[in-house]
Amino acid sequence: MIALQIKDVKHFMGRLLGTDLLDSFLLEEAVVSTYNTFTIDGRMNRAFFSKEEWEEPSIRPYDFSPWKSMRPILFELIRGRKTPVSFRFILHLMPQYVPGILKPSETTVTADQVKALVLTCRYENGTLTLLTGTSLHTFLPDKSADVLWDRTVKAFLNKREVGYDEL
Repeated sequence: MIALQIKDVKHFMGRLLGTDLLDSFLLEEAVVSTYNTFTIDGRMNRAFFSKEEWEEPSIRPYDFSPWKSMRPILFELIRGRKTPVSFRFILHLMPQYVPGILKPSETTVTADQVKALVLTCRYENGTLTLLTGTSLHTFLPDKSADVLWDRTVKAFLNKREVGYDEL
C-alpha cells in the first residue's frame, strides 16, 4: 500500500469528477460531506432488477456501479462555490484490467486470486490523498501484487501528468 498526496488538488478534482480519468474503476463506496453527509453504497441493488436483468451480464456486468455512471451524481453533490468538508471514494479497478497488471514474469499471484485492486481517494482539510490497496480472496504471503499495483498507479498518474508526493 502506498499513500500519494496530490499536489494540485483543484485540478485533480476537476479531472476526477469531470473527465474519464478513472472510468476504468467501479465505485464501492462514496462518502461526501458538504451541507449534509451523503453516503453511497456502490453495490448494485438486487431488489431494483428483475431476475432476468440481474442475471444478464450486459445489464449488470459488475457487482459495483461503474465510476463513469456515478461520477455525474457525485459531481452534483460536490460542485458549487464551497469545497466539500471531506469526501472518500473507494474504487476498484474493473476486473478485466487486473490480468494486465499481474504479469506472470513478475508475480505468481493470478487474477482469480485477486478480489480487488483498490484505489481510495480521500479529501480532507484541503488535502487529497490516494491510497492503494489489494484485496485477495485468501491470504497469500506473496506481496508482489501489491508492489505491481502501487507501481501501476504511479505510472498511471505520471502518464496523465498528475503531480503527487509519496507519503
